[in-house]
Amino acid sequence: KSQPPISFPGKLLALLHHRFITFNGAKDKGLVIVPTELIVDNATQLKDILLTLCKTNHLPQDFITWLHESNHFCNSLVDCIVPGKPDKNQLNEIKTELGYDDELLIMSEVYRLWAIEGNEIVKEKLSFAQVDSGVIITPDINLHRELKLRLLNGTHTLSCGLAFLSGFDTVKSAMDNEDMESYIRDLMINEIAPAIPYEISKEQKDTFATNVLDRFRNPHINHQWLSISANYTSKLEMRVVPILQNYFKLYHNVPDFIALGFAAYIRFMKPFNTKNNKYFGKINNQEYLINDSKAACLSKLWSNKPKEIVNAILSDDTLWGADLTTLPSFEEAVNNYLKLMENQVSIKQLMIKESVN
Repeated sequence: KSQPPISFPGKLLALLHHRFITFNGAKDKGLVIVPTELIVDNATQLKDILLTLCKTNHLPQDFITWLHESNHFCNSLVDCIVPGKPDKNQLNEIKTELGYDDELLIMSEVYRLWAIEGNEIVKEKLSFAQVDSGVIITPDINLHRELKLRLLNGTHTLSCGLAFLSGFDTVKSAMDNEDMESYIRDLMINEIAPAIPYEISKEQKDTFATNVLDRFRNPHINHQWLSISANYTSKLEMRVVPILQNYFKLYHNVPDFIALGFAAYIRFMKPFNTKNNKYFGKINNQEYLINDSKAACLSKLWSNKPKEIVNAILSDDTLWGADLTTLPSFEEAVNNYLKLMENQVSIKQLMIKESVN
């Protein structure tokens, strides 16, 4: 007796193959397939997996042709901050307002974007897009991906270490502080936006940046910086390193706010304690979990002499896919910022360029 495949791609392939047989390979019986995994080119990768499974299972060429020609695999991305379940006080207030208990209730911002890569056929079949302006079906979603990945995600990633180490628990609390808000705004608008490695108009960047800053100020979203710091290293590599490299290519000088963000990352990753193979940092007598797959690696790098720590971390191409010490004066800037942070210099002082020159 046959059993359904264990993996999702396996199940999907079984469904498509059964559909192909049931409708005798009719060209109009294909499906629109929209994965929502948070990876780049999610549909392209899914289709590649299905084609590999076709070869592994020796499926006939006519089915493979039908898979190619009659089905639409649509890359997609979602942009909506969902910090999760409300805290106990918020949950009680919401339950009182609703008049019933909902154990699955979560908090989400009003802003939402679901960008789906597709043609007019896809747009016609996915008719639900017509009733929600947050759903966009377009032949190329790269513009939306770059804006979200760099301006929202990149800013979050570069800011989380500095904000948390400065005593801010949530994004909203950081935005309520004049100095931290200034750092986040200037980082996003003056360094990340101009260096996005994709052709996007200044007007589009400015509009998106303004919306993101407003979203960060949302008083109803309890978005924890410590949660944002999860997988800190890989997020920096994917979201920020291309920006950093392009900034040097375009402007030939050190982006100070990005350098400060890297210094905060290095300080955040400083190990204080290890329990059950988990690494913990410490700031202001408070221990925190370093929830990062590279925590063990960073712990070893922190064992270098103080003068060598920044060099050891920035030059490690297994972390960044490149040697970041080759970027002129970047290592020096990060090192100077880290020294100031170790001396507990305030955010306002850190943002004064003269203090590190």
